[in-house]
Amino acid sequence: MKLPLSLALGGVLLCAGCARVSAPDVAQLVEPEPVRIHAALPPGADPAACYGQDATPAEIETVTEQVLVQPASVSLDGKVTYPAIYKTETRQQIVRERRQQWFETPCATEMTPDFVASLQRALKVRGMYRGPVNGEMTGRTRAAIRAYQKPQGLDSAILSKTAARQLGLIAVGGPPKELADISG
Repeated sequence: MKLPLSLALGGVLLCAGCARVSAPDVAQLVEPEPVRIHAALPPGADPAACYGQDATPAEIETVTEQVLVQPASVSLDGKVTYPAIYKTETRQQIVRERRQQWFETPCATEMTPDFVASLQRALKVRGMYRGPVNGEMTGRTRAAIRAYQKPQGLDSAILSKTAARQLGLIAVGGPPKELADISG
């Protein structure tokens, strides 16, 4: 049975449209609202400053090993009378310890709509933010903050003062107070 040319071409075009699968746009991903726990200040903190905390979970891997239970038995002429016996042992091992890192942040009073709009523009210019410049701390804004800070070693959606200075949002005075990591 022969198909009309238009029907055959329509099927090809339909299949060609189906074959193209686009990768998800990472910039469209949104960041949930960070959980803020109001607890004691980090060790050595300035009580007049504001702080954020980045907790990096421990990395654990499962290790599987073959352990010799009984060696092979070999006769004097070199023949194996019975093979070695092994057992499989599986255990979990910590590859990297859990880490809590405190960092100085702009205080809530500084995070005005104008400040957030400037933040969004600064991240947009660097290709990190693709949402509207509306002065609202949205999930897209937080995702862009994380994308900007992560290569610098801070995997957090909370803006650090260091990042704010690098983006030109806060005047460069002295460096932000360095605080020790708290492992545990």
